[in-house]
Amino acid sequence: MDDITHYIQKDHLTYPEATMFEMVNRMAQEFPDEPAYEFYDKKTSYRQFVRRIERAARAFRASGIREGDAVTICMPNTPQALDCFYALSRIGAIANMVHPLSAQREVTEYLNISQSKMILTVDLFYEKVEAALGETDHAVTILTCRMQEELIWYIKPVYLLKKGKDYLKFPRKPHLLWIDFLKRGDDKGVTLPPPSFDPHRTAVILYSGGTSGKPKGICLTDLNFNACAMQAREAIGESFRKGFKMLSCMPLFHGFGLGINIHTVLIHGACCILMPTFTNQSYADMLRRKRPNFIAGVPTIFEVLLHMPQLDGLDMSFLLGMFCGGDSLSVELKKKIDAFLKAHNASIQVREGYGLTECVTASCLTPKDDYREGSIGLPFPDTVYRIVKPGTDELLPPGEEGEIILKGPTLMQGYLGLPEETAKTLRVLSDGDTWLYTGDLGVMDEDGYVYFRQRLKRMIITNGYNVYPSQLENIIDSCPEVAYSCVIGVKDPRRMQRVKAFIVTADGIEPTDDLKERIMEQLRLHIAKYALPREIEFRAELPKTLVGKVAFRQLEQEEEAKTGNTEAAAT
Repeated sequence: MDDITHYIQKDHLTYPEATMFEMVNRMAQEFPDEPAYEFYDKKTSYRQFVRRIERAARAFRASGIREGDAVTICMPNTPQALDCFYALSRIGAIANMVHPLSAQREVTEYLNISQSKMILTVDLFYEKVEAALGETDHAVTILTCRMQEELIWYIKPVYLLKKGKDYLKFPRKPHLLWIDFLKRGDDKGVTLPPPSFDPHRTAVILYSGGTSGKPKGICLTDLNFNACAMQAREAIGESFRKGFKMLSCMPLFHGFGLGINIHTVLIHGACCILMPTFTNQSYADMLRRKRPNFIAGVPTIFEVLLHMPQLDGLDMSFLLGMFCGGDSLSVELKKKIDAFLKAHNASIQVREGYGLTECVTASCLTPKDDYREGSIGLPFPDTVYRIVKPGTDELLPPGEEGEIILKGPTLMQGYLGLPEETAKTLRVLSDGDTWLYTGDLGVMDEDGYVYFRQRLKRMIITNGYNVYPSQLENIIDSCPEVAYSCVIGVKDPRRMQRVKAFIVTADGIEPTDDLKERIMEQLRLHIAKYALPREIEFRAELPKTLVGKVAFRQLEQEEEAKTGNTEAAAT
């Protein structure tokens, strides 16, 4: 059954020397008829899944994709996206994961950074991707898939009538429709080489801000993802076993979505219930109809549950685990969620995780039966945390605040093409090991429980996505009507934070609604929709620090005071 014979031994777990594809293939051998994923009521077994993967892998080989080549996946959670991801692992190519709502210029940048030869997207986003290719520095082929190709028979005509018919004119030549691309792999002359494992090979590129706030490609390996998945199962303390289901609503271009919601589930023989989009209604409907055993998401998703009348009276005893990451879970919100779970007959509490894309995703989780208020829990097996004086290797005693650093088998290879940035984040210390400097402040108690305090680097988290103020400020300041700007995160009851821009106009320029719209048009060209400012405020001047920099902390405090006054008035 298992042809993986070589393993990497760590202190607690033993990690197979295997690609991500090989780990999934093991489950296809062990549980061939069990569902690997479900998409709008249509189930695909592990046996069928591996067949689909290998067909896609042959098509990539027939199209000239070889070991080390990059292919961009710019997709929501759909079967074609999973097929493509594991097919690239099968042939030793690189999966470059991109948010489908990325702005046109961002797509161009991601294609250029990765030197992707192809990009898979859904027909809804074809025009944006095609426009993005106009500024790439190399040739890229678009693979276009259609949602209706994967829908069960009774949903397909409804979707086609409502939305699918509007995109049937895409793709345009010389680009390819996914189903036509797959036929290339059906030629009997196309063969696949044996899977080849290299612990240092970049298998996946995800994007984050790194230490300076500008998006960077994070190079991750098969071992990184496999280790994260195996560690997560141990930390969770529940078996992802045959028959169990995870509601996979977190997107696969996000480390949390890909590493936990998808890969952790699939290498343990459970089933992913794929959600390509999230709405309050669809989430409540999935919970009620599918009765998943595990759900994972950001605080805003779980906050939604508290206000969904569709869930009134629902017996949620089917839940064995609820995991929150991507943003800090406040003590108050945790209490509300736990009370909601108890009222709906669930025997669990929401458990908070912490991590960074630079180590795939979560690397710390609150234990199942030992919650300590304000703590993000204990490190995963084979992952070590330390609290040091910021920027140094000076170890601080329990209870003293410092920078969180960590080491383990999930640490990235580095930032793509940026050795200096990599050296700032990955540092070899006196013990000879490589440590990841997180840029986050925290505390560790005497029992090893970790407490997150705040971020050292400027970053906004909205709906679980990272937004880097300097990136927006550079674009705003490039507008000739703008003298300078400052972007901050403002507390928001639904998104946790929303983006707000403060702008000082150039001499002689009147601040008008028309100017706001022109600035927003410029931002839309470069910035994903989720990162756009929800509010723009013009000011005659902005507060400055002693060295002349904009005092963004003061602006944050002003907004916090406004929020506090509003809440006080409401009560």
